[in-house]
Amino acid sequence: MKSFLLAFVLLALASSLASAFDPSPLQDFCVAVDDPLHGVFVNGKFCKDPKLAKADDFSFSVKKPGNTNNAVGSNVSAVNVQQIPGLNTLGISAVRIDYAPYGQNAPHTHPRATEILVVLEGTLLVGFVTSNPNNTLISKVLNKGDVFVFPIGLIHFQFNIGKTKAIAFAGLSSQNPGVITIANAVFGSDPAIDPGFLAKAFQLDKKVVKDLQNKFWMDSN
Repeated sequence: MKSFLLAFVLLALASSLASAFDPSPLQDFCVAVDDPLHGVFVNGKFCKDPKLAKADDFSFSVKKPGNTNNAVGSNVSAVNVQQIPGLNTLGISAVRIDYAPYGQNAPHTHPRATEILVVLEGTLLVGFVTSNPNNTLISKVLNKGDVFVFPIGLIHFQFNIGKTKAIAFAGLSSQNPGVITIANAVFGSDPAIDPGFLAKAFQLDKKVVKDLQNKFWMDSN
């Protein structure tokens, strides 16, 4: 009887541990298909024979600065599974971010990753906003060598408040963290979200919404 109870407890614990682990998806969604010939792996990548792996599968260079000559004055150089195939299934990636003077990495979110950022050069105002209902802004000015964490899924930003360029590196807790730039997603979606709906949601004049949609749609096309 004691052996049965012990086995039952161990089985229950194993079951609870197994059901408690829910690996994060590596894409926005995964539509089920019955035909495997028209499907893909959940992590989106096939695996190379380990015997054929080489150093180039695990390395990439971001020593060259990104082009910051754009509307927001920043450039994000991604280092994820697309650049380093060896990152597949390892649950980590990185980015290099270059900022022109007064450039910004506009408010955005990573649906699948927490981000930890370190400033290598310059001075950045960074922050994130907590979820409803408080929507609290957590913000700080960072200088060279300072580190800041942006929790998974929360809207966050960086702004170069200095008169010179800035550089930061960030690590993210997913091989494919995803990024949703808020303004681009809302006003630059294709097809466009109904402007009357957005006017009410953002408490703006409908014409202002249409002008924003035209601007962001043109920037993304």
